[in-house]
Amino acid sequence: MERIQIEDIPGFSFGQAENREAGTGASLILCRTGAVCGVDVRGGSPGTRDTDALNPICNREVVHSVLLTGGSAFGLDAAGGVMKVLEEHGIGRDVSVTVVPNVCAAVLFDLKCGRSDIRPDETMGREAALSALRGDGIQPGCHGAGTGATIGKLNGKACSMKGGIGTYALRAGNLMVGAVIAVNCIGDVWEHGRILAGSRSTDGRGFADSERLLLERYETQTDIFSNLPTGGNTVIGCIVTNAALTKAQVNKLAAVSQNGLARAVHPAHTTYDGDTLFAMSCGELVADPDAVGVLAARAVECAIVNAVRSADSLHGYTAWCDLPKTE
Repeated sequence: MERIQIEDIPGFSFGQAENREAGTGASLILCRTGAVCGVDVRGGSPGTRDTDALNPICNREVVHSVLLTGGSAFGLDAAGGVMKVLEEHGIGRDVSVTVVPNVCAAVLFDLKCGRSDIRPDETMGREAALSALRGDGIQPGCHGAGTGATIGKLNGKACSMKGGIGTYALRAGNLMVGAVIAVNCIGDVWEHGRILAGSRSTDGRGFADSERLLLERYETQTDIFSNLPTGGNTVIGCIVTNAALTKAQVNKLAAVSQNGLARAVHPAHTTYDGDTLFAMSCGELVADPDAVGVLAARAVECAIVNAVRSADSLHGYTAWCDLPKTE
Protein backbone atom coordinates (compact mmCIF):
# COMPACT_ATOMS: atom_id res chain seq x y z
CA MET A 1 0.00 0.00 0.00
CA GLU A 2 1.38 3.41 -0.99
CA ARG A 3 0.13 6.96 -0.91
CA ILE A 4 -0.70 8.60 -4.24
CA GLN A 5 -2.31 11.85 -5.29
CA ILE A 6 -6.07 11.70 -5.66
CA GLU A 7 -5.71 13.28 -9.10
CA ASP A 8 -3.85 10.10 -10.16
CA ILE A 9 -7.09 8.10 -10.07
CA PRO A 10 -8.29 7.91 -13.69
CA GLY A 11 -11.73 9.11 -14.72
CA PHE A 12 -12.07 11.86 -12.12
CA SER A 13 -11.23 15.54 -11.95
CA PHE A 14 -11.64 18.01 -9.12
CA GLY A 15 -12.28 21.70 -8.68
CA GLN A 16 -13.18 24.35 -6.11
CA ALA A 17 -14.52 27.85 -5.68
CA GLU A 18 -14.61 29.97 -2.54
CA ASN A 19 -15.17 33.35 -0.92
CA ARG A 20 -12.75 33.68 2.00
CA GLU A 21 -14.22 37.01 3.13
CA ALA A 22 -17.62 35.37 3.47
CA GLY A 23 -16.13 32.14 4.83
CA THR A 24 -17.79 29.73 2.42
CA GLY A 25 -17.12 27.73 -0.71
CA ALA A 26 -17.78 24.63 -2.80
CA SER A 27 -15.77 21.63 -4.02
CA LEU A 28 -16.65 19.38 -6.95
CA ILE A 29 -15.80 15.81 -7.89
CA LEU A 30 -16.43 15.29 -11.62
CA CYS A 31 -16.62 12.16 -13.76
CA ARG A 32 -17.29 13.20 -17.35
CA THR A 33 -18.42 9.75 -18.49
CA GLY A 34 -20.44 9.07 -15.35
CA ALA A 35 -19.60 6.96 -12.30
CA VAL A 36 -21.60 4.39 -10.38
CA CYS A 37 -22.46 6.22 -7.17
CA GLY A 38 -23.69 5.42 -3.70
CA VAL A 39 -24.23 7.34 -0.47
CA ASP A 40 -24.36 6.73 3.26
CA VAL A 41 -25.94 9.25 5.65
CA ARG A 42 -25.13 8.75 9.34
CA GLY A 43 -25.61 12.17 10.91
CA GLY A 44 -28.90 13.30 12.41
CA SER A 45 -29.00 16.67 10.61
CA PRO A 46 -28.12 16.10 6.95
CA GLY A 47 -28.62 18.42 4.00
CA THR A 48 -28.49 16.63 0.65
CA ARG A 49 -29.62 16.71 -2.98
CA ASP A 50 -30.69 13.84 -5.24
CA THR A 51 -29.58 11.02 -2.94
CA ASP A 52 -32.74 8.89 -3.17
CA ALA A 53 -31.86 8.01 -6.76
CA LEU A 54 -28.67 6.34 -5.52
CA ASN A 55 -30.63 3.56 -3.84
CA PRO A 56 -29.86 0.32 -5.71
CA ILE A 57 -33.56 -0.24 -6.37
CA CYS A 58 -33.71 2.99 -8.41
CA ASN A 59 -32.69 3.15 -12.07
CA ARG A 60 -30.10 5.93 -11.84
CA GLU A 61 -27.15 4.26 -13.55
CA VAL A 62 -24.43 6.88 -13.13
CA VAL A 63 -23.69 10.25 -11.54
CA HIS A 64 -21.60 12.87 -13.29
CA SER A 65 -20.60 14.95 -10.28
CA VAL A 66 -20.81 15.20 -6.51
CA LEU A 67 -20.88 18.69 -5.02
CA LEU A 68 -19.69 19.38 -1.48
CA THR A 69 -20.73 22.86 -0.40
CA GLY A 70 -21.06 25.28 2.48
CA GLY A 71 -24.00 27.59 3.07
CA SER A 72 -26.27 25.13 4.86
CA ALA A 73 -29.44 24.39 2.84
CA PHE A 74 -28.93 27.63 0.91
CA GLY A 75 -25.77 26.14 -0.58
CA LEU A 76 -27.75 23.56 -2.55
CA ASP A 77 -28.42 26.36 -5.06
CA ALA A 78 -24.83 25.90 -6.29
CA ALA A 79 -25.81 22.58 -7.88
CA GLY A 80 -27.85 24.49 -10.47
CA GLY A 81 -24.73 26.26 -11.66
CA VAL A 82 -22.89 22.94 -11.90
CA MET A 83 -25.69 21.47 -13.99
CA LYS A 84 -25.67 24.37 -16.45
CA VAL A 85 -21.93 24.21 -17.02
CA LEU A 86 -21.99 20.44 -17.54
CA GLU A 87 -24.92 20.76 -19.94
CA GLU A 88 -22.99 23.39 -21.90
CA HIS A 89 -20.11 20.92 -22.21
CA GLY A 90 -22.33 18.02 -23.26
CA ILE A 91 -21.86 16.10 -20.02
CA GLY A 92 -24.98 14.32 -18.85
CA ARG A 93 -27.72 11.85 -19.66
CA ASP A 94 -28.81 12.14 -23.30
CA VAL A 95 -32.55 12.84 -23.45
CA SER A 96 -32.51 13.71 -27.21
CA VAL A 97 -33.34 17.41 -26.75
CA THR A 98 -30.41 18.04 -24.39
CA VAL A 99 -28.26 16.26 -21.81
CA VAL A 100 -29.26 16.16 -18.15
CA PRO A 101 -26.26 16.01 -15.78
CA ASN A 102 -26.78 13.89 -12.70
CA VAL A 103 -25.48 16.03 -9.84
CA CYS A 104 -25.66 14.96 -6.20
CA ALA A 105 -24.76 17.29 -3.35
CA ALA A 106 -24.30 17.57 0.39
CA VAL A 107 -24.01 20.74 2.48
CA LEU A 108 -22.36 21.80 5.70
CA PHE A 109 -23.27 24.70 8.01
CA ASP A 110 -20.72 27.53 7.86
CA LEU A 111 -23.01 30.54 8.31
CA LYS A 112 -21.35 31.58 11.59
CA CYS A 113 -17.86 31.78 10.08
CA GLY A 114 -17.52 35.01 8.13
CA ARG A 115 -20.74 36.36 6.62
CA SER A 116 -24.07 34.58 6.86
CA ASP A 117 -25.64 36.51 3.97
CA ILE A 118 -23.23 35.21 1.32
CA ARG A 119 -23.56 31.54 0.46
CA PRO A 120 -22.60 29.26 -2.42
CA ASP A 121 -25.02 30.01 -5.27
CA GLU A 122 -25.39 29.27 -8.96
CA THR A 123 -22.42 31.50 -9.80
CA MET A 124 -20.13 29.69 -7.35
CA GLY A 125 -21.39 26.36 -8.65
CA ARG A 126 -20.39 27.43 -12.17
CA GLU A 127 -16.94 28.44 -10.91
CA ALA A 128 -16.44 25.09 -9.19
CA ALA A 129 -17.57 23.18 -12.28
CA LEU A 130 -15.25 25.13 -14.58
CA SER A 131 -12.42 24.54 -12.11
CA ALA A 132 -13.09 20.79 -12.22
CA LEU A 133 -13.22 20.81 -16.03
CA ARG A 134 -9.80 22.47 -16.02
CA GLY A 135 -8.57 19.86 -13.54
CA ASP A 136 -7.49 22.43 -10.97
CA GLY A 137 -7.69 19.87 -8.16
CA ILE A 138 -8.40 20.23 -4.44
CA GLN A 139 -6.28 22.59 -2.37
CA PRO A 140 -6.53 21.38 1.23
CA GLY A 141 -7.35 23.52 4.25
CA CYS A 142 -9.56 26.60 4.18
CA HIS A 143 -10.57 26.25 0.55
CA GLY A 144 -13.65 25.11 -1.32
CA ALA A 145 -16.24 23.51 0.93
CA GLY A 146 -13.76 23.73 3.81
CA THR A 147 -13.41 27.53 3.70
CA GLY A 148 -15.80 28.15 6.59
CA ALA A 149 -15.64 24.75 8.26
CA THR A 150 -15.13 24.69 12.03
CA ILE A 151 -14.69 21.90 14.58
CA GLY A 152 -14.95 21.12 18.30
CA LYS A 153 -18.06 23.05 19.31
CA LEU A 154 -19.22 21.38 22.53
CA ASN A 155 -17.45 23.99 24.68
CA GLY A 156 -18.92 26.95 22.82
CA LYS A 157 -17.79 29.07 19.88
CA ALA A 158 -14.91 30.71 21.77
CA CYS A 159 -13.31 27.29 22.30
CA SER A 160 -13.96 25.99 18.77
CA MET A 161 -11.27 25.61 16.11
CA LYS A 162 -10.88 25.82 12.35
CA GLY A 163 -11.72 22.88 10.14
CA GLY A 164 -11.20 22.57 6.40
CA ILE A 165 -11.14 20.22 3.45
CA GLY A 166 -8.61 17.46 2.89
CA THR A 167 -7.71 14.66 0.51
CA TYR A 168 -5.87 11.38 0.76
CA ALA A 169 -5.44 8.54 -1.73
CA LEU A 170 -3.88 5.07 -1.65
CA ARG A 171 -2.80 2.40 -4.11
CA ALA A 172 -2.56 -1.35 -3.52
CA GLY A 173 -1.35 -3.03 -6.70
CA ASN A 174 -3.54 -1.61 -9.46
CA LEU A 175 -6.34 -0.67 -7.06
CA MET A 176 -6.64 3.05 -6.29
CA VAL A 177 -8.94 4.67 -3.74
CA GLY A 178 -9.10 8.29 -2.61
CA ALA A 179 -11.22 10.54 -0.43
CA VAL A 180 -12.17 14.23 -0.43
CA ILE A 181 -13.53 15.24 2.99
CA ALA A 182 -14.81 18.57 4.32
CA VAL A 183 -14.47 18.59 8.12
CA ASN A 184 -17.02 20.65 10.05
CA CYS A 185 -17.68 18.32 12.98
CA ILE A 186 -19.17 19.02 16.39
CA GLY A 187 -16.52 16.75 17.94
CA ASP A 188 -12.72 16.54 18.06
CA VAL A 189 -10.32 15.26 15.40
CA TRP A 190 -7.94 12.57 16.63
CA GLU A 191 -4.64 11.29 15.26
CA HIS A 192 -2.54 8.41 16.64
CA GLY A 193 -4.68 8.07 19.75
CA ARG A 194 -4.66 11.72 20.83
CA ILE A 195 -6.68 14.84 20.10
CA LEU A 196 -5.19 16.79 17.22
CA ALA A 197 -7.73 19.64 17.26
CA GLY A 198 -11.18 20.28 18.66
CA SER A 199 -12.92 21.78 21.67
CA ARG A 200 -10.40 23.83 23.66
CA SER A 201 -10.56 23.99 27.43
CA THR A 202 -11.88 27.27 28.81
CA ASP A 203 -8.47 28.11 30.33
CA GLY A 204 -6.88 27.78 26.89
CA ARG A 205 -4.31 25.27 28.09
CA GLY A 206 -5.41 22.20 26.20
CA PHE A 207 -8.39 20.28 24.92
CA ALA A 208 -11.62 19.69 26.79
CA ASP A 209 -12.26 16.26 25.18
CA SER A 210 -15.73 16.43 23.62
CA GLU A 211 -16.73 12.89 24.52
CA ARG A 212 -15.84 13.51 28.16
CA LEU A 213 -17.80 16.79 28.07
CA LEU A 214 -20.80 15.02 26.63
CA LEU A 215 -20.82 12.40 29.38
CA GLU A 216 -20.08 14.80 32.23
CA ARG A 217 -22.86 17.17 31.24
CA TYR A 218 -25.26 14.28 30.83
CA GLU A 219 -24.48 13.16 34.36
CA THR A 220 -25.04 16.66 35.71
CA GLN A 221 -28.14 17.18 33.53
CA THR A 222 -26.49 20.14 31.81
CA ASP A 223 -27.76 21.04 28.33
CA ILE A 224 -24.56 20.59 26.36
CA PHE A 225 -26.16 21.78 23.14
CA SER A 226 -27.44 25.11 24.50
CA ASN A 227 -24.53 27.04 22.90
CA LEU A 228 -24.70 25.31 19.54
CA PRO A 229 -26.34 26.43 16.30
CA THR A 230 -28.97 23.90 15.23
CA GLY A 231 -27.61 21.88 12.33
CA GLY A 232 -24.30 23.69 12.71
CA ASN A 233 -22.01 20.75 12.04
CA THR A 234 -21.26 18.00 9.53
CA VAL A 235 -18.52 15.99 7.86
CA ILE A 236 -19.24 15.53 4.17
CA GLY A 237 -17.14 13.86 1.52
CA CYS A 238 -16.71 11.57 -1.44
CA ILE A 239 -14.66 8.43 -2.04
CA VAL A 240 -13.45 7.69 -5.58
CA THR A 241 -12.01 4.45 -6.94
CA ASN A 242 -10.96 2.79 -10.18
CA ALA A 243 -12.53 -0.48 -9.02
CA ALA A 244 -15.49 -1.76 -11.02
CA LEU A 245 -18.34 -1.91 -8.50
CA THR A 246 -22.06 -2.47 -8.79
CA LYS A 247 -24.51 0.06 -7.43
CA ALA A 248 -25.13 -2.10 -4.37
CA GLN A 249 -21.38 -2.49 -3.79
CA VAL A 250 -20.67 1.23 -4.09
CA ASN A 251 -23.40 2.00 -1.57
CA LYS A 252 -21.80 -0.51 0.76
CA LEU A 253 -18.45 1.19 0.13
CA ALA A 254 -19.90 4.51 1.24
CA ALA A 255 -21.11 2.83 4.44
CA VAL A 256 -17.79 1.12 5.17
CA SER A 257 -15.96 4.40 4.55
CA GLN A 258 -17.76 5.86 7.56
CA ASN A 259 -15.43 3.69 9.67
CA GLY A 260 -12.65 6.11 8.81
CA LEU A 261 -14.77 9.04 9.92
CA ALA A 262 -15.49 7.34 13.24
CA ARG A 263 -11.79 6.66 13.78
CA ALA A 264 -10.83 10.30 13.28
CA VAL A 265 -13.79 12.18 14.79
CA HIS A 266 -14.98 11.71 18.39
CA PRO A 267 -17.92 11.75 18.78
CA ALA A 268 -19.09 11.09 15.23
CA HIS A 269 -22.57 10.84 13.70
CA THR A 270 -24.30 12.83 16.45
CA THR A 271 -27.83 14.17 16.34
CA TYR A 272 -26.41 17.58 15.46
CA ASP A 273 -24.06 16.41 12.69
CA GLY A 274 -25.14 15.74 9.11
CA ASP A 275 -22.33 13.29 8.31
CA THR A 276 -22.73 12.14 4.70
CA LEU A 277 -20.31 10.24 2.48
CA PHE A 278 -20.68 9.51 -1.25
CA ALA A 279 -18.69 6.88 -3.15
CA MET A 280 -18.01 6.87 -6.89
CA SER A 281 -16.72 3.96 -8.98
CA CYS A 282 -15.24 4.53 -12.43
CA GLY A 283 -13.09 1.86 -14.00
CA GLU A 284 -12.86 -1.76 -15.10
CA LEU A 285 -10.56 -3.12 -12.40
CA VAL A 286 -11.95 -6.26 -10.78
CA ALA A 287 -11.28 -5.92 -7.07
CA ASP A 288 -12.40 -7.42 -3.79
CA PRO A 289 -14.98 -4.97 -2.40
CA ASP A 290 -13.63 -5.53 1.11
CA ALA A 291 -10.13 -4.56 -0.01
CA VAL A 292 -11.59 -1.40 -1.53
CA GLY A 293 -13.31 -0.72 1.78
CA VAL A 294 -10.09 -1.09 3.77
CA LEU A 295 -8.36 1.51 1.60
CA ALA A 296 -11.41 3.79 1.63
CA ALA A 297 -11.73 3.87 5.43
CA ARG A 298 -8.04 4.63 5.76
CA ALA A 299 -8.26 7.36 3.10
CA VAL A 300 -11.18 9.01 4.88
CA GLU A 301 -9.38 8.97 8.22
CA CYS A 302 -6.23 10.49 6.73
CA ALA A 303 -8.14 13.05 4.65
CA ILE A 304 -9.78 14.35 7.83
CA VAL A 305 -6.37 14.80 9.46
CA ASN A 306 -5.06 16.41 6.26
CA ALA A 307 -7.92 18.92 6.36
CA VAL A 308 -7.15 20.01 9.92
CA ARG A 309 -3.38 20.11 9.48
CA SER A 310 -3.75 22.19 6.30
CA ALA A 311 -6.19 24.78 7.70
CA ASP A 312 -5.20 28.31 8.63
CA SER A 313 -6.85 30.54 11.23
CA LEU A 314 -9.77 32.48 9.80
CA HIS A 315 -12.58 34.72 11.08
CA GLY A 316 -11.58 34.29 14.71
CA TYR A 317 -11.23 30.50 14.62
CA THR A 318 -7.79 29.21 15.58
CA ALA A 319 -6.26 26.57 13.32
CA TRP A 320 -4.09 23.64 14.42
CA CYS A 321 -1.01 25.28 12.91
CA ASP A 322 -1.37 28.24 15.31
CA LEU A 323 -1.73 26.24 18.52
CA PRO A 324 1.03 26.72 21.11
CA LYS A 325 3.74 24.12 20.55
CA THR A 326 3.22 22.76 24.07
CA GLU A 327 -0.03 21.24 22.81
